Amino acid sequence: MKLMDRIYIEISNICNLQCSFCPEVEREQDVMSLDHFEKILIQAIPKAKQVCLHLMGEPTAHPKFAEIIAICEKYQAKVMLTTNGTLLSRHKETLASSAIVQINFSVHSFRDNFEKRDLHGYLLPILEFSRALHDINPQTYINYRLWNLGAGDSGEAANDDVYDMVERYFDVKINRRQGSGRFKSKRVWERVYFHFDTRFEWPHPDLPELSAKGTCHALGNHVAIHADGTVVPCCLDKEARLALGNCLEQPLDTILQGPRAASMREGFAKGQLVEDLCRRCDYVTRFQAKAKQLSL
Repeated sequence: MKLMDRIYIEISNICNLQCSFCPEVEREQDVMSLDHFEKILIQAIPKAKQVCLHLMGEPTAHPKFAEIIAICEKYQAKVMLTTNGTLLSRHKETLASSAIVQINFSVHSFRDNFEKRDLHGYLLPILEFSRALHDINPQTYINYRLWNLGAGDSGEAANDDVYDMVERYFDVKINRRQGSGRFKSKRVWERVYFHFDTRFEWPHPDLPELSAKGTCHALGNHVAIHADGTVVPCCLDKEARLALGNCLEQPLDTILQGPRAASMREGFAKGQLVEDLCRRCDYVTRFQAKAKQLSL
């Protein structure tokens, strides 16, 4: 099996915000223990280029976040971190760890939760941290995510003050015309980028079936592991409806070679969606062109 791009490890499914674009977690609240994280990380490292400490929840809200990163350093894991940035002041030193190769700040989450609050108090610490981190770890990538394109007044128009502040701070001029097709990133300064995307609907059994034909990157370039150790094929399977097994109870190798994973993988290769949840997934429609080629 080829090396995946990343494995998502959900160290906690608890978040300190409730964004409109991020549905509420129906599972029981859970925080991964350090022992369980270490056991899972050891299994994940040989299978992926990076581990991403996120699925649902805010990773920096984990009560042992610094220890989590220390374990990553111990095993020389390459970490991608996605955070809303609201707890940045607690973790500046930890986030400067050499284990972290990329930090995604979900900047669009601030306005979604605090419509009338001043942006300056939220964004300035992120900008200052970005500049300081470059002096410490210049190889670390930072993305300011604006995943609200196509959301009308709450989307592109709401990004103007973000552009203004970033331009002033870094003394740059940014071309604000940005589509969400192949070119989703725009460089700001050094290894700091804006990253754009449109909103999407999370798959759910109650949504209408869209198509039985399609393909996905699940099980190909990524898998995800929930806070209780449950392995799922997709980072959008937030309730583990496509559970493949539990890597705290059996080896991750065995789980990924199991019959359900094999059936899904074979289906994707043929342009077929074998699981009901996949047939109701809006995100899969992004790969329609590739699916048509596979089904010929």
